[in-house]
Amino acid sequence: MERNLAQIALFAAMIAALGLVPQITLAFGVPITAQSMGVMLAGAVLGAWRGAAATALFLVLVALGLPLLSGGRGGLGIFVSPTAGFALGFPVAAFVTGLVVERLRLRPAGLVAGLGAVLGGIVVLYALGAIGLSLVLGKTLPEAFMLTAVFVPGDLLKAAITGMLVQALARARPQTLAWYRRGPANGAA
Repeated sequence: MERNLAQIALFAAMIAALGLVPQITLAFGVPITAQSMGVMLAGAVLGAWRGAAATALFLVLVALGLPLLSGGRGGLGIFVSPTAGFALGFPVAAFVTGLVVERLRLRPAGLVAGLGAVLGGIVVLYALGAIGLSLVLGKTLPEAFMLTAVFVPGDLLKAAITGMLVQALARARPQTLAWYRRGPANGAA
């Protein structure tokens, strides 16, 4: 139990730290940030429930006013801003990423983590982000999806980095990946 709580807190802190990476804010108010990679990593390393818990803890801290989002943003106002759909989508994206790595029995581990990051951290997160953009900016859903298209190349890179980091963890410390079990039939990391 203590280890789970420590891992959840550690990943919430990592997502916050990734907000310190310099950002570019786009004209429609949504920044390009490294924090979405933290969401991908939370799900890919911790699994569905603990990954979602780490991102939910991060959002609770943001809601309390801690300036943890990229650009030093925090407080309840972010939940009615153009970034609201993306922020509220963090736990869902981490959960889906984790669900993919837990249920898909592919090897190598980096491949399944990268695939989970694409499905959860891009497809699901963009869907929720586009809904938020549509509501806040008064755009149609197709218009909002077009606005999110600018993020695709960078987020594909983040998904690939997530896969590489998980692959390295699977080789060096497979016990850190609760969902990953190395066995005789699947001895390749």
